[in-house]
Amino acid sequence: MDVIRFMVAHSDDIFGALIQHMKITGIAVAFAILIGVPIGVWISKKKSIAGFVLGIANIMQTIPSLALFGLIIPIMGIGFKPSVFVLLLYALMPIIKNTYIGITTVDAAVIEAGRGMGMTRMQILKIIEVPLALPMIMGGIRISTVINIGTATIAALIGAGGLGDFIFRGISMADNQMILSGAIPTALLALFMDTLLNFVELKITPQGLKGDE
Repeated sequence: MDVIRFMVAHSDDIFGALIQHMKITGIAVAFAILIGVPIGVWISKKKSIAGFVLGIANIMQTIPSLALFGLIIPIMGIGFKPSVFVLLLYALMPIIKNTYIGITTVDAAVIEAGRGMGMTRMQILKIIEVPLALPMIMGGIRISTVINIGTATIAALIGAGGLGDFIFRGISMADNQMILSGAIPTALLALFMDTLLNFVELKITPQGLKGDE
Protein backbone atom coordinates (compact mmCIF):
# COMPACT_ATOMS: atom_id res chain seq x y z
CA MET A 1 0.00 0.00 0.00
CA ASP A 2 1.12 3.56 -0.72
CA VAL A 3 0.49 4.63 2.87
CA ILE A 4 2.73 1.90 4.27
CA ARG A 5 5.49 2.76 1.81
CA PHE A 6 5.18 6.42 2.74
CA MET A 7 5.35 5.62 6.46
CA VAL A 8 8.41 3.40 5.98
CA ALA A 9 10.14 6.08 3.92
CA HIS A 10 9.45 8.69 6.61
CA SER A 11 9.75 6.36 9.61
CA ASP A 12 12.36 8.49 11.40
CA ASP A 13 10.20 11.62 11.19
CA ILE A 14 7.08 9.73 12.24
CA PHE A 15 8.87 8.13 15.19
CA GLY A 16 10.17 11.52 16.32
CA ALA A 17 6.66 12.98 16.08
CA LEU A 18 5.29 10.00 18.01
CA ILE A 19 7.78 10.54 20.84
CA GLN A 20 6.88 14.24 20.97
CA HIS A 21 3.17 13.36 20.97
CA MET A 22 3.68 10.94 23.88
CA LYS A 23 5.73 13.56 25.75
CA ILE A 24 3.02 16.23 25.44
CA THR A 25 0.25 13.84 26.45
CA GLY A 26 2.20 12.11 29.19
CA ILE A 27 3.24 15.30 30.97
CA ALA A 28 -0.29 16.73 30.75
CA VAL A 29 -1.91 13.59 32.15
CA ALA A 30 0.74 13.24 34.87
CA PHE A 31 0.07 16.76 36.12
CA ALA A 32 -3.68 16.15 35.82
CA ILE A 33 -3.33 13.12 38.10
CA LEU A 34 -1.25 15.07 40.64
CA ILE A 35 -3.85 17.86 40.69
CA GLY A 36 -7.10 16.03 39.93
CA VAL A 37 -6.91 13.13 42.40
CA PRO A 38 -6.34 15.36 45.48
CA ILE A 39 -9.12 17.69 44.32
CA GLY A 40 -11.46 14.72 43.85
CA VAL A 41 -10.64 13.42 47.33
CA TRP A 42 -11.05 16.89 48.83
CA ILE A 43 -14.48 17.59 47.33
CA SER A 44 -15.65 14.12 48.38
CA LYS A 45 -15.24 15.38 51.94
CA LYS A 46 -16.60 18.87 51.16
CA LYS A 47 -19.79 18.03 49.33
CA SER A 48 -21.11 21.56 49.70
CA ILE A 49 -18.63 22.73 47.07
CA ALA A 50 -18.46 19.51 45.03
CA GLY A 51 -21.11 20.69 42.60
CA PHE A 52 -19.29 23.97 41.99
CA VAL A 53 -15.90 22.34 41.38
CA LEU A 54 -17.37 19.67 39.09
CA GLY A 55 -19.31 22.38 37.26
CA ILE A 56 -16.14 24.36 36.57
CA ALA A 57 -14.40 21.20 35.35
CA ASN A 58 -17.40 20.44 33.13
CA ILE A 59 -17.25 23.91 31.59
CA MET A 60 -13.57 23.44 30.72
CA GLN A 61 -14.48 20.15 29.04
CA THR A 62 -17.18 21.74 26.88
CA ILE A 63 -15.00 24.51 25.43
CA PRO A 64 -13.89 23.43 21.92
CA SER A 65 -10.23 22.47 22.01
CA LEU A 66 -9.30 24.73 19.11
CA ALA A 67 -10.98 27.69 20.83
CA LEU A 68 -9.17 26.96 24.09
CA PHE A 69 -5.83 26.84 22.30
CA GLY A 70 -6.71 30.19 20.74
CA LEU A 71 -7.58 31.71 24.12
CA ILE A 72 -4.31 30.54 25.67
CA ILE A 73 -2.03 31.89 22.92
CA PRO A 74 -2.25 35.59 24.01
CA ILE A 75 -1.43 34.55 27.58
CA MET A 76 1.21 31.83 27.18
CA GLY A 77 2.28 32.15 23.57
CA ILE A 78 2.80 29.12 21.34
CA GLY A 79 4.76 25.90 21.61
CA PHE A 80 5.13 23.10 24.11
CA LYS A 81 4.10 24.71 27.41
CA PRO A 82 0.71 26.14 26.38
CA SER A 83 -0.11 22.85 24.68
CA VAL A 84 0.58 20.90 27.86
CA PHE A 85 -1.48 23.43 29.86
CA VAL A 86 -4.53 23.09 27.58
CA LEU A 87 -4.32 19.29 27.62
CA LEU A 88 -4.00 19.40 31.40
CA LEU A 89 -7.28 21.32 31.61
CA TYR A 90 -9.00 18.72 29.41
CA ALA A 91 -7.60 15.83 31.44
CA LEU A 92 -8.77 17.16 34.81
CA MET A 93 -12.53 16.60 34.47
CA PRO A 94 -12.60 12.78 34.14
CA ILE A 95 -10.00 12.36 36.88
CA ILE A 96 -11.69 14.70 39.36
CA LYS A 97 -15.15 13.28 38.66
CA ASN A 98 -14.11 9.62 38.84
CA THR A 99 -12.10 10.18 42.02
CA TYR A 100 -15.08 11.93 43.61
CA ILE A 101 -17.48 9.15 42.56
CA GLY A 102 -15.05 6.42 43.63
CA ILE A 103 -14.59 7.85 47.13
CA THR A 104 -18.25 8.73 47.73
CA THR A 105 -19.53 5.31 46.64
CA VAL A 106 -17.40 3.30 49.07
CA ASP A 107 -19.72 1.20 51.20
CA ALA A 108 -20.55 3.10 54.39
CA ALA A 109 -20.51 -0.15 56.36
CA VAL A 110 -16.85 -0.69 55.48
CA ILE A 111 -16.02 2.83 56.65
CA GLU A 112 -17.93 2.29 59.90
CA ALA A 113 -16.00 -0.93 60.43
CA GLY A 114 -12.78 1.04 60.09
CA ARG A 115 -13.98 3.58 62.61
CA GLY A 116 -14.92 0.74 64.94
CA MET A 117 -11.33 -0.50 64.73
CA GLY A 118 -10.11 2.90 65.91
CA MET A 119 -8.86 4.22 62.56
CA THR A 120 -8.47 7.96 62.10
CA ARG A 121 -10.06 9.75 59.14
CA MET A 122 -6.71 9.80 57.34
CA GLN A 123 -6.18 6.09 57.97
CA ILE A 124 -9.66 5.32 56.63
CA LEU A 125 -8.88 7.37 53.53
CA LYS A 126 -5.51 5.69 52.90
CA ILE A 127 -6.38 2.12 53.88
CA ILE A 128 -10.03 1.82 52.87
CA GLU A 129 -11.41 4.55 50.63
CA VAL A 130 -8.57 5.16 48.16
CA PRO A 131 -7.80 1.46 47.54
CA LEU A 132 -11.50 0.71 46.94
CA ALA A 133 -11.83 3.76 44.70
CA LEU A 134 -8.70 2.96 42.63
CA PRO A 135 -10.56 1.15 39.81
CA MET A 136 -12.83 4.16 39.34
CA ILE A 137 -9.86 6.56 39.52
CA MET A 138 -8.00 4.50 36.92
CA GLY A 139 -11.07 4.66 34.71
CA GLY A 140 -10.85 8.45 34.79
CA ILE A 141 -7.14 8.32 33.96
CA ARG A 142 -7.86 6.03 31.00
CA ILE A 143 -10.51 8.41 29.65
CA SER A 144 -8.22 11.43 30.08
CA THR A 145 -5.30 9.71 28.38
CA VAL A 146 -7.26 8.55 25.34
CA ILE A 147 -8.99 11.93 24.92
CA ASN A 148 -5.69 13.78 25.22
CA ILE A 149 -3.93 11.61 22.65
CA GLY A 150 -6.52 12.69 20.11
CA THR A 151 -6.68 16.32 21.25
CA ALA A 152 -2.88 16.62 21.21
CA THR A 153 -2.94 16.51 17.41
CA ILE A 154 -4.35 20.06 17.48
CA ALA A 155 -1.28 21.19 19.44
CA ALA A 156 0.64 21.05 16.16
CA LEU A 157 -1.22 24.21 15.12
CA ILE A 158 0.58 26.22 17.82
CA GLY A 159 4.01 24.76 17.20
CA ALA A 160 4.10 21.95 19.75
CA GLY A 161 4.89 19.25 17.20
CA GLY A 162 3.64 15.70 17.48
CA LEU A 163 1.69 13.56 15.04
CA GLY A 164 -0.65 16.45 14.30
CA ASP A 165 2.13 17.93 12.15
CA PHE A 166 1.62 15.18 9.58
CA ILE A 167 -2.16 15.53 9.69
CA PHE A 168 -2.24 19.30 9.15
CA ARG A 169 0.54 19.28 6.58
CA GLY A 170 -1.34 16.57 4.74
CA ILE A 171 -4.55 18.60 4.83
CA SER A 172 -2.79 21.71 3.49
CA MET A 173 -1.21 19.67 0.68
CA ALA A 174 -4.28 17.47 0.03
CA ASP A 175 -2.00 14.49 0.67
CA ASN A 176 -3.96 11.57 2.11
CA GLN A 177 -0.83 9.51 2.71
CA MET A 178 0.60 12.19 4.95
CA ILE A 179 -2.72 12.59 6.79
CA LEU A 180 -2.91 8.85 7.46
CA SER A 181 0.74 8.80 8.53
CA GLY A 182 -0.29 11.01 11.42
CA ALA A 183 -3.75 9.59 12.03
CA ILE A 184 -2.85 5.89 12.09
CA PRO A 185 -0.08 6.15 14.75
CA THR A 186 -2.36 8.41 16.81
CA ALA A 187 -5.15 5.83 16.76
CA LEU A 188 -2.75 2.97 17.52
CA LEU A 189 -1.21 4.91 20.40
CA ALA A 190 -4.67 5.56 21.87
CA LEU A 191 -5.61 1.87 21.59
CA PHE A 192 -2.29 0.78 23.11
CA MET A 193 -2.56 3.15 26.07
CA ASP A 194 -6.20 2.20 26.69
CA THR A 195 -5.25 -1.49 26.72
CA LEU A 196 -2.23 -0.88 28.96
CA LEU A 197 -4.17 1.20 31.48
CA ASN A 198 -7.01 -1.32 31.46
CA PHE A 199 -4.45 -4.00 32.36
CA VAL A 200 -3.12 -1.83 35.20
CA GLU A 201 -6.69 -1.18 36.37
CA LEU A 202 -7.40 -4.91 36.55
CA LYS A 203 -4.18 -5.52 38.46
CA ILE A 204 -4.88 -2.92 41.13
CA THR A 205 -8.57 -3.75 41.54
CA PRO A 206 -9.13 -5.44 44.93
CA GLN A 207 -9.87 -9.13 44.46
CA GLY A 208 -13.30 -8.82 46.05
CA LEU A 209 -14.39 -6.25 43.44
CA LYS A 210 -13.37 -8.31 40.41
CA GLY A 211 -16.32 -10.66 40.55
CA ASP A 212 -16.20 -14.14 39.11
CA GLU A 213 -13.26 -14.79 36.79
